[in-house]
Amino acid sequence: MKVTVERAQLLKSLGHVHRVVERRNTIPILGNVLLRADSTQLSLKATDLDLEVTETLAAESATGGSTTVPAHMFYDIVRKLPDGAQIVLEADSDRAVLAIRAGRSRFTLQTLPESDFPDLAAGEMAHSFSLAAADVKRLIDRTQFAISTEETRYYLNGIYLHTAGSGQAATLRAVATDGHRLAQFDLPLAAGAAGMPGVIVPRKTVGEVQRLIEDNEAEVRIELSQGKIRFTIGNVVLTSKLIDGTFPDYGRVIPQNNDKELLVDKADFAAAVDRVSTISSERGRAVKLALSSGKLVLSVTNPDSGSATEELEVEYASDPLDIGFNSRYLLDIAAQIGGEVAVLRLADPGSPTLIQDRDSKNALYVLMPMRV
Repeated sequence: MKVTVERAQLLKSLGHVHRVVERRNTIPILGNVLLRADSTQLSLKATDLDLEVTETLAAESATGGSTTVPAHMFYDIVRKLPDGAQIVLEADSDRAVLAIRAGRSRFTLQTLPESDFPDLAAGEMAHSFSLAAADVKRLIDRTQFAISTEETRYYLNGIYLHTAGSGQAATLRAVATDGHRLAQFDLPLAAGAAGMPGVIVPRKTVGEVQRLIEDNEAEVRIELSQGKIRFTIGNVVLTSKLIDGTFPDYGRVIPQNNDKELLVDKADFAAAVDRVSTISSERGRAVKLALSSGKLVLSVTNPDSGSATEELEVEYASDPLDIGFNSRYLLDIAAQIGGEVAVLRLADPGSPTLIQDRDSKNALYVLMPMRV
């Protein structure tokens, strides 16, 4: 194999694929990226056995062929080469090395044979549809923060992607929850998505897809089967296993009859929560909301360091109520609200609270209270 490629293009493509490779690997081949050259292009592939990313870029090839090299070291070499350099990659199968030349720089890397490289065989993808990249990004941004990191409840370690509603009101819905909070976001159902199975997309896959979207105007093609999902974004193809589990019936935790409505300026509320929570302990993080007619008092008391209070003018006309929340969770949800006014629908100090953006009905958040 002998191929010439432009440094900026190679660096960008390696940046996309090398992130999948775990730095600590017990299986040596999983630390490598697969290079495959033909007459006009070079394709790069990396996998961790659950997730596989392939990218194709333009290249001049004197002789085609394939090999695998250590992903992170190869990326570092290309990153440190001068901007604008033409890089020549030459593999010698007899000596099991890849020579890298650019200007006066020369490197050789140990290789492993392509035949050792695992293939995440995707099989038949039963459903396929396309979404605008900006919509995919919103779908992830609005729900990703609520994904559970508890490995024992593995079925919560991802975003549950499924169809909801029917007829004209049918939506593609993303839901994530960690048991303390829940995030739900809806998009109009794309052509081809009807009848798709509900799938749980793993946390790492969600993060990679989010990072691969660099152009909000692009289109993302999504294909899925019972066991796998594939995202195609330009020249990049990401294939991932799905989480094999049953997502809980999240509808049961979304409160329907919360009768106390609080309207608050989102920016003022987030800033006030952030200020008073400075006093809270790492472990506690609790902030108390004392509601009365037209007024909200936020307070934190930490026996080790002191106390803080702040008062806000709000729209609230129900009975007085004192309720506590984890301040970090409140801030996470506030960060997802795009409009100026947040609506909190409350019931009592022990029941979940529903939070929405007054100007947008396609996202909702549920937050469990804390004792304060």
